[in-house]
Amino acid sequence: QQKVFTDMCLRGQHHGGLYKRPFVESFEETPMLVAVLTYMGYGILTIFGYLRDFLRQWKIERCHIAREKEEQRDFVPLYQDFENFYTRNLYMRIRDNWNRPICSVPGAKMDLMERASFHWSFLVCYYSAIISFLHDVINLGSYNYLGFAENTGPCAESAAEVTVKYGVGVASSRQEIGNLDRHEEMEKLVAKFLGVESAMAFGMGFATNSMNIPALTGKGCLILSDELNHASLVLGARLSGSIIRVFKHNNMQSLEKLLREAIVHGQPRTHRPWKKILIVVEGIYSMEGSIVRLPEVIALKKHYRAYLYLDEAHSIGALGPRGRGVVDYFGLDPCDVDVMMGTFTKSFGAAGGYIAGKRELIEYLRSHSHSAVYATSMSPPVVEQIITSMKCIMGEDGTTIGCERVRRLAENTVYFRKRLREMGFIIYGNKDSPVVPMMLYMPAKIGAFGREMLKRNIGVVVVGFPATPIIESRARFCISASHSRELLDKVLGAICEVGDVLQLKYSRHRIQPSLVRPFDDSVYEDIDD
Repeated sequence: QQKVFTDMCLRGQHHGGLYKRPFVESFEETPMLVAVLTYMGYGILTIFGYLRDFLRQWKIERCHIAREKEEQRDFVPLYQDFENFYTRNLYMRIRDNWNRPICSVPGAKMDLMERASFHWSFLVCYYSAIISFLHDVINLGSYNYLGFAENTGPCAESAAEVTVKYGVGVASSRQEIGNLDRHEEMEKLVAKFLGVESAMAFGMGFATNSMNIPALTGKGCLILSDELNHASLVLGARLSGSIIRVFKHNNMQSLEKLLREAIVHGQPRTHRPWKKILIVVEGIYSMEGSIVRLPEVIALKKHYRAYLYLDEAHSIGALGPRGRGVVDYFGLDPCDVDVMMGTFTKSFGAAGGYIAGKRELIEYLRSHSHSAVYATSMSPPVVEQIITSMKCIMGEDGTTIGCERVRRLAENTVYFRKRLREMGFIIYGNKDSPVVPMMLYMPAKIGAFGREMLKRNIGVVVVGFPATPIIESRARFCISASHSRELLDKVLGAICEVGDVLQLKYSRHRIQPSLVRPFDDSVYEDIDD
């Protein structure tokens, strides 16, 4: 496995002093017994899955799976039965852990509509959900990092006023008659927030990656992509027609090897130099909780004269003393990142995404990006939500609420991670990442953990294959500034209780409480400067 060590880059002692503050990430190795039992669990489920498929084929067991009509047999099948093997034999057993309807604002607490799984019956599941509500469920699954997903306060009031004036939709693209003054103000504010020359916004975060990467690279170009990059980045790279080579997650030796080979050998067959070499990374990796080694990536990019595409979907607003993302977290110059991408769907409580960088880059994308030319422009209330929340983070609203939320998120993150490690759970990722994966491993414990937590009125996200490697199933907690210390203590108590019941405390390196350093707030001093 790739996650076999705890990596500590101490201040000014490694990588030529690239890191100005401690960079600590932990990926404890999976215990051998747990790995064996996990494979055995999936093996048993697979065997029984094939047995049940055999019984269904011979009509011994009733078949509920989706099948094409007999008159369509002469056509090429829309889907293969084997491709749905995992869905019908494993996922269906625990699907009540996903797609639960939310009936309120996804804040620190939320109202949840409970779904009772009857395996194959969607109708019964739907009706059973109507009569079962869970109120005041503690929300540990939303990407509401700074707590701006709320229906009261200045953001909600401003969005309501704009809705009355502009309506809820523009019904046109930006290049036709869908360009509003609020769009222009928002893009200028984003550029100022990031410290770059220019920025442009898009109505969908996924499309921001998948539609803009093909506009930046094409045939004769090389894309070097982290192996754990988001699906939107992978799709965008494939649509571009560029050659794609993948380096190991956050492994700078692997990245440098690919860069050196690209420079020495050039393009396949012709060996001509590459037109462009684009390095694609994320700020925070949403399944691992790790933070990109940005100082090292920038150093390699400069040395080999490549370009850097940074996806800050999860890191913008959630990292750095001023909430400016991973660039702010490391104290780097934003101009060293060629293409800065991010979304408004997490820390800002809105929707859509942005591309920021040099003015020439943005002007080029305005006329060449499919997402800019053909997509409907962003809804005015959403734009106003972004403007108001961003001004709050920057302190331009005349208050310190934004700075306090950034600081509280950092404190909550360090506290939550520290307590889980003290209890003996295996936690992945960086100590400052608000995405906290807790390893479950075994397939039977995926559904059990989600259900047991819901019994205690705590909503969590559990993740398994194919979103993760098959033996690395996990629960993924997302910490928010809206969580109080009392709420976190209640959650931690429930996790500890469920961890004992399900035997989830796998760590062999349990941290003693007396040895844990308190939250280091020195980086948050003199924010105004």
